[in-house]
Amino acid sequence: MKLTETRSLFPEEKGIEKVSYSITLSEDEQLISKTIHQLVDEKILPYMDQLEDHDYTLQKKRMKEVGQLGLMGAEVPEKYGGLEAGKRMSGIIAEKMGYAASFSVAFNIHSGVGTLPYVYFGNENQKNQYLPKLASGEWVGAYALTEPNAGSDALASKTTAKWNEEKQVWTLNGEKQWITNAHIANVYVVFANTEQGITAFIVERKFKGVSIGPEEKKLGIKGSSTATLILEDVELDSAQVLGEIGKGHYIALNILNLARLKIAFSNIGMSKQALELAIKYGNERQQFGRNIVEFGLIQEKIANMATAIYKSECTAYYTASLLDQHLIDNGKDNFITLLARYSMDCSINKVLASESLDMIVDEALQIHGGYGYMQEYEVERLYRDARINRLFEGTSEINRLTIAKSFLKQYNQDKLNKEIELEQNVYIRYGKLLLNKMLKTVTSGDDEVNQIYQGVIADSVMDVYVMITAEINSDHSEVTKQMAQIILEENLQRILERTKRIIVALVEDELVQQKYLDEIEELIIPNYINIYEAKENIAKSLIRKGGYYV
Repeated sequence: MKLTETRSLFPEEKGIEKVSYSITLSEDEQLISKTIHQLVDEKILPYMDQLEDHDYTLQKKRMKEVGQLGLMGAEVPEKYGGLEAGKRMSGIIAEKMGYAASFSVAFNIHSGVGTLPYVYFGNENQKNQYLPKLASGEWVGAYALTEPNAGSDALASKTTAKWNEEKQVWTLNGEKQWITNAHIANVYVVFANTEQGITAFIVERKFKGVSIGPEEKKLGIKGSSTATLILEDVELDSAQVLGEIGKGHYIALNILNLARLKIAFSNIGMSKQALELAIKYGNERQQFGRNIVEFGLIQEKIANMATAIYKSECTAYYTASLLDQHLIDNGKDNFITLLARYSMDCSINKVLASESLDMIVDEALQIHGGYGYMQEYEVERLYRDARINRLFEGTSEINRLTIAKSFLKQYNQDKLNKEIELEQNVYIRYGKLLLNKMLKTVTSGDDEVNQIYQGVIADSVMDVYVMITAEINSDHSEVTKQMAQIILEENLQRILERTKRIIVALVEDELVQQKYLDEIEELIIPNYINIYEAKENIAKSLIRKGGYYV
């Protein structure tokens, strides 16, 4: 790993001067990666039909086997049976488990939102009671936030918890919808309305009044249990309150931030799997007397898929490394307080990786041609499984608003000007300069920024973030150099076009509008590379190696 100057959009806000960051795995990380690959190949994928038929006994057995390898408790402290390995290692595990189809969804929910609330918000008794069971896979965890009328507005909960002074118990009533692991979970983190506000409760499956609805019939991820959690006069004593009464929203939002980063890593694994399937099929399928991977348009698809993976990989490992550095510098007790600074980063990762995954599996299916539409080909399942990732743990639209609002809240033109002055890479410098012009334009009035323009801001912030992280890691190989250059050029062009459109849309004075547009046209952008040749080189390199190896 190389030690690099922090190049995040908010260096002074994050309080980190240097961070160790690389997408290259260490020997220990490679060993864990190989262990997971073997587990998935031998224990998960051959049994997908049974798992998709909701064989709960088999699913629990596999969860326990994964737990016995220590993978369930990657972020659980050692004193409670975990690895205490940090966000990077947790991300690597999630990425490699991303090959495990819908089983990876069950795994990620358990090891993420099903476990981390106890790590960061549980008291000592709760940690001792639940974390060893969750880390070992003896118990399966779930997270119950969504309701029929509370989707994107997740905190608009109608589930209630009322305190009975005489009996000294809380009584919970309500329904939680689309709960992953619903039928296999032993314990749920449940959010309910109290007189003091949203509060988190620990609800065990065995408690009286807890029941589970039928399995939902889904488009994809059929091997993960999804059902309604029904709460009817469930009585809990005060020991089952997680965190502080009335501050459940604090738990929900912070844990969702971490979940978004974990999903990004899982999506990267699934994306690599789709690329490998596409290259393998393309090397076997012949048309017009040649393997189809020899055709230019197929090679362009492969290069675009690989570059999209590289974008997601760089941003995810970079963000995870920033979080790990904060854990080192500030300790676990202060970590959650600092995590709010990373809501933008986590949302960037979620949007980027999930939308890249959709493009990648779509192109992988296209390379398979008509066979990709047939269920006997694995890419058909990947195509269906991928779609959920733009919906759960915050839709792409909600995450874009999170990115924009965080950026607009934490940034002003002076801060951006400082970063522009210090930026040495001309593409990134111009990207930030254009972002600053966009910021000036959308915030020139007194009105709240329209959601459409917030979306434009969010996409531009994402593009700059990707440029930063891709450029940092670009000297790893000739392939990564070419991918990084493609990203710098293509992202800058997108930001340039958005800036022009924002100016035309919001600057009413025609003279001022033309002045702003002229300033943009005067930017001296470096000569571009032969992007078509670069993509051909990238594709041929990956085809020779049979997958994503950068």
